Amino acid sequence: MKFFGIAGQSGMGKTTLLERLVPEIASRGLVVSLIKHSHKHIDIDRPGKDSYRLRESGCKEVLLLGHDRWALMHELRGADEPSLDYLLDRMQHCDLVLIE
Repeated sequence: MKFFGIAGQSGMGKTTLLERLVPEIASRGLVVSLIKHSHKHIDIDRPGKDSYRLRESGCKEVLLLGHDRWALMHELRGADEPSLDYLLDRMQHCDLVLIE
């Protein structure tokens, strides 16, 4: 697995560039994954939903599974952000991981 990172200030077009780059790479038969870092507090869950309630109750991890996708939410609960190596070790096999 190879990885390539793009960094820059907010609003510079990193995501737009990646949106155009991913289909080009995939059209060449390569499997692409992505790690996106945010300096903001993120929440892919919604208050009131079962998964949100269970995560808020104290679970360290909640895996949400639907017909089209699944997402594993891991609560840091004050711990440091994991290293890039740690995150890459948890990615499923692919040809290229893009990092924004």
